[in-house]
Amino acid sequence: MQINNELNIRITIFDDNEAICNSLYQLLHYTPGFEVVSFFKNCENVADKVEECLPRVILMDINIPPTSGIEAVKEIKRKFKTVDIIMFTVFEEEDKIFEALKAGATGYLLKKTPPLKIIESIQEVVAGGSPMSASIARKVMNFFTQQSVLQNNKNILTRREQDVLKGLIDGQSYKMIAINLSISIETIRTYIKRIYDKMHVNSMTEAVAKALKEKWFE
Repeated sequence: MQINNELNIRITIFDDNEAICNSLYQLLHYTPGFEVVSFFKNCENVADKVEECLPRVILMDINIPPTSGIEAVKEIKRKFKTVDIIMFTVFEEEDKIFEALKAGATGYLLKKTPPLKIIESIQEVVAGGSPMSASIARKVMNFFTQQSVLQNNKNILTRREQDVLKGLIDGQSYKMIAINLSISIETIRTYIKRIYDKMHVNSMTEAVAKALKEKWFE
């Protein structure tokens, strides 16, 4: 069957690992509907490189000279809004994931991703999706779940109760908290009793430990 190259998804690869570049080329270039138009071992003058080959999808490593794949993503997205960039990396750390997504990456795949999943992910991103390796998607989901729990935890306390709890976390005495908030020590004690009841704890130590463990104020 003859392939109409005009309908192919044009792909560019940025990775300084020659073996990985060759492997991706063999996988994608000979898959119907795909065309690998270029690959680069560094991201110097990255915008110029993208302009030369005009890909529809970019597979971008994170650890690529001279800066990083994340910085390259920022530069590409400033000029080429419609190009979809999938990070293709070994990094699973949350900071890397969210830095890449904030920079403008549309997907995030680990290099251990099976070949069929890579093909499906490129098709998915062109169709408007945001493909991710399963473990990465789980980290993203957990992050937003934690943020939701954090917000709900804070919302069970009034603003003044939050201020009192923050004072306890900072190691302030009842007297110091009262002075800072311009209220009496007796009022502080009333707030603290309400905080204990709402947090289901019995002491200042438990309240502080629970707030720190569950990251109520990060």
